[in-house]
Amino acid sequence: MFNKVIFAGNLTRDPELRYSAQGTPICNFSLAVNSRVKQANEWKDEVLFIDIVVFGKQAEPCSQYLSKGRPALVEGRLRERRWEKDGQQRSKFEVLAQGVRFLGSGGGKRQSEGPQAGETYMPPPDEAIDEPF
Repeated sequence: MFNKVIFAGNLTRDPELRYSAQGTPICNFSLAVNSRVKQANEWKDEVLFIDIVVFGKQAEPCSQYLSKGRPALVEGRLRERRWEKDGQQRSKFEVLAQGVRFLGSGGGKRQSEGPQAGETYMPPPDEAIDEPF
């Protein structure tokens, strides 16, 4: 099977960094991805809000250098999480990032020695990605 997605958008909130019980860094943020569709004779703007999960070596740089409003390109795979709350079955889709590219000129939490626009954080190809969940 093939499961790969690529999204470019702006962060809707500052990234949140936490650590698993084993000490693996996990960074969560969401992207707003805009597109235009034609309905009848009018163009309509559509916005998708996509939850992103980054873990391992790339989680800390994402937390350090990304911030609300900053553009980013995320490459990864879709995953569905399921849980029960108040007797109701719930689920949501999220992207497990395999690479995050910082876009734009920066701002926010970015430091002078931080990554340049277009820099990508991806794990080395020979490194297995273990989900900490």
